Amino acid sequence: MKEQKPFIYVLFCTLALLAACANTTTLDAVIAESLGPQSQTSPQTYVYECSDGTRFTARIEGEKIWLFLPNQTLSLPHVPSDSGAKYREGMIMFWSKGDEAMLEVGKKRHAHCKNNRAEAIWEDAKLRGVDFRAVGNEPGWHLELTAGEKVVFVGDYGTTRQEFATPEPIIDQSTRSTTYRIQDGKHDLVILIQGQGCHDSMSGDPFETTVTVILDGKKYRGCGKALH
Repeated sequence: MKEQKPFIYVLFCTLALLAACANTTTLDAVIAESLGPQSQTSPQTYVYECSDGTRFTARIEGEKIWLFLPNQTLSLPHVPSDSGAKYREGMIMFWSKGDEAMLEVGKKRHAHCKNNRAEAIWEDAKLRGVDFRAVGNEPGWHLELTAGEKVVFVGDYGTTRQEFATPEPIIDQSTRSTTYRIQDGKHDLVILIQGQGCHDSMSGDPFETTVTVILDGKKYRGCGKALH
C-alpha cells in the first residue's frame, strides 16, 4: 500500500475548516459505468454497502485484498474458489462476484453487500495518495491534485487529459481561497479553490468547496473536497 503523506501546510490554510466527508456525484457514476472492468493487474477499489448497514472499503492488489473495516484494517490472501473471487485468513473470509460481495468475520456474516461505484472512485483516489479532488458537469470533468507531485485534469467526459507538476499555491486567508497557476509553454491552467459550500449541478450532492478551473481560456465550474 502507498503510504499516505501528512496533509501539508499549503492545503491546511484553505481547507482546514472543511469536513472530512462528502457525497458522490452523478457524473462519477457515469464515468464508472463507461470505464468498465479494470485490468486484473491494476489495483481495484470498491466501497461495499451491506444489507445489515455495514459499510467498508476493499482494495484488490494482485493476489491479496485490503479490507478497511469500521474498526480495523486487514490484508487477506487470494484462495481458490469455485465461483467468484475468495480471500481468506483464519476466521476472516471475503468473497465477491461482480458488484456483490459477502464478508465473514468470525461467526458474523455480512451478506448482500453491493458496490457503490461512484463512492469507490473517491476512495480509489484517496488510496492513491490524491490530496484534493473536484468534479463538474456540462461537459463532465474532474481534477486530482497531489501536493508536491502532480495535478491531473480530465475534461470533456474523459476524452481529454492534461498532467502538470503541482505548483506552489497562492493563499488568501481573508477570502478562504487557494489559487494554483501553471504555465508550461503549451498550456495555461488556473485552479481556484474557494472555501464555501457547493452543490453538484446534476445530483445536488453537497461539497465543502467551490472549484473553478480555467484551462487555456476555457472555464470549468464544479465542486471538490480534501481527501486527507
